[in-house]
Amino acid sequence: MSQAKGDRRERELVNLLDEAGFAVMRAPASGSATERELPDVLAGDGETFYAIEAKSSSGDPIYLTGEEVEALTYFAQNFGAKPRIGVRFDREDWYFFHPGDLHVTDGGNYRVKSETAIAEGTDFAEFVGESEKVTLEEIDEGGVDTGPDPEIVRVLNAVEQGVMDVEEAATLLE
Repeated sequence: MSQAKGDRRERELVNLLDEAGFAVMRAPASGSATERELPDVLAGDGETFYAIEAKSSSGDPIYLTGEEVEALTYFAQNFGAKPRIGVRFDREDWYFFHPGDLHVTDGGNYRVKSETAIAEGTDFAEFVGESEKVTLEEIDEGGVDTGPDPEIVRVLNAVEQGVMDVEEAATLLE
């Protein structure tokens, strides 16, 4: 994908976050204007602050290097923000992931497929607090205990992998 298209997608995300009431800024030269790796977008609503690495694709899987994700996580922790990967595939909406939720390849990189984004990602409305995702399992009234809560397991795995600090995990599990 062209750099111009990537820039347009970042500006699109900034405008959507602005319309949703977030204070938001784009670091248009993230990664090249400074020796430090910066996230593509910083956004906050007075209570929650995000450092977002934005990626888009025409349909192919999106890959991030281990260094990109590590730099995002490091910056977010030092800045006091929550690290998020925002992905957008052509003809789809934006979806967001905590770095600990991404598939890690054998080579130590990260991958997001379109179908994974749609099925497992946080959509824009949920990301900005306008809705809350409810799964079929949550609606199921069968009452069958299928084991540990997957959300708790996901958060604990993120802490174990070092991509989420204990304080953020505690906040999510409250």
